[in-house]
Amino acid sequence: MSSMCVLRTRCFLRQLLPGLPAIMKRHYSLDVSAPLLRTQGYVDGRWVSAASLFPVLDPATGQEIARVSDCGPAEAKQAVEAAHKAFHTWRQCTAKERSLLLRKWFELLTLHKEDLARLITFECGKPMRESLGEITYSASFLEWFSEEARRVYGDIVPSPVKDRKILLLKQPVGWNFPSAMITRKVGAALAAGCTVVIKPAEDTPLSALALAELAEQAGIPAGVFNVVPCSREKTPSVGEVLCTDPLVAKISFTGSTATGKVLLKLAADTVKKASMELGGHAPFIVFDSTDVDKAVAGAMASKFRNAGQTCVCSNRFLVQSGIYDRFVEKLGQAMDAELRLGHGSEPNTTQGPLINTRAAEKVMHQISDAVSRGAKLLKGGKRLHGSFMEPTLLADVTTDMLCMKEETFGPLVPILRFNTEEEALDIANAANVGLAGYFYSQDVSQIWRVAEALEVGLVGVNEGLLSTPEAPFGGVKESGVGREGSKYGIDEYLEVKYMCFGGLKP
Repeated sequence: MSSMCVLRTRCFLRQLLPGLPAIMKRHYSLDVSAPLLRTQGYVDGRWVSAASLFPVLDPATGQEIARVSDCGPAEAKQAVEAAHKAFHTWRQCTAKERSLLLRKWFELLTLHKEDLARLITFECGKPMRESLGEITYSASFLEWFSEEARRVYGDIVPSPVKDRKILLLKQPVGWNFPSAMITRKVGAALAAGCTVVIKPAEDTPLSALALAELAEQAGIPAGVFNVVPCSREKTPSVGEVLCTDPLVAKISFTGSTATGKVLLKLAADTVKKASMELGGHAPFIVFDSTDVDKAVAGAMASKFRNAGQTCVCSNRFLVQSGIYDRFVEKLGQAMDAELRLGHGSEPNTTQGPLINTRAAEKVMHQISDAVSRGAKLLKGGKRLHGSFMEPTLLADVTTDMLCMKEETFGPLVPILRFNTEEEALDIANAANVGLAGYFYSQDVSQIWRVAEALEVGLVGVNEGLLSTPEAPFGGVKESGVGREGSKYGIDEYLEVKYMCFGGLKP
């Protein structure tokens, strides 16, 4: 049995957060089936306790919803050894066997999507409708890579001489350390024949542990999938073990560019393969030829999903002068009509809290900086109780403002006016990162020019939502290394071995 502490919280957030719905007065409790609410680490097919626990908080209320085992370097080392041992057996499974297990895991995620969505809502604040969408999206990677497992083809290359055959074999790299966006990484790794250790984000360990429970139910063998949760304080020491141990063949990480650089340095001494999906600072460009209503709808979808807390959220809004005023007015109207702050479990909520108070402080700092430099505050601008932020609209933004220089990760829309296509591209490409970029235009020639010129890994043309398991996901410049999803995602976990078979009789 795992130790757990699940608390009911009485919330009177109507009084604390002006503008929140009256229904926030009701009780909120995390109500999921017992097997999915796991609070211990998962190593070598066993649930393991640590010497201490760390709290998991509901960011909407600040109340503790569970206490989770605070694993340290010792538990991380145990997971390393378990994954290394399991790799030698897992890699010998046929592609069809791995495919069937991944398919079963996908089916279990789909079956338990309501409980899994509740975990996401309570530990990260996301509205329930979005959490359900995330479970569908997460499960889709297990489905996709269950199919890709059987499509890992090698090559036979025409030989330059008659007595030889040249064969290229694809083999799993070994075992890996993915953190965050778990199924997008783990689905590919397991399909390729690798084993994995997960170090989930300290704010959201419950979702990762629930995935481990379902992996076990699906029949994933012991040691193939391991989870080592830990607190913020122990993260550096656990990360160091996972990135420096010579048994680890590859690391995969989703998070900030600064943290990604640290992990790459740690991994360099043992020359590990690495996949990095790091920070973004996505431009959203609106040209004069645009259908303004469609551009506004795209902006709303791109900016306010998960309260602006996704790596592909639009950050810098560049609007051409001919339609600038009309776009700003209609976007403001859409914000008033569509955005509702509240607890994520309430059906009418579209905007939950930010993940923690540090995130809210960062957004407030960007707003204060912009206003002090001449930006016009049109909507919002206030931090409410805890980590709730009012959705905020700024006009007359300039490139010297902090919100145009660094990723926001919050519900802030800064809008800059531009005159020419060349000017917009110069501003968009000035960032040292390049994950996603969006633009709206009805000029076909311009569409091709701008799509090719934007220095990003993903481009949305007249579209505000991009991600799908069938398409590659990844950035350029300091937004990372490698690609996830699509037919290319599994290649990140494979080595190509050249075999020269000589001495053949012509």
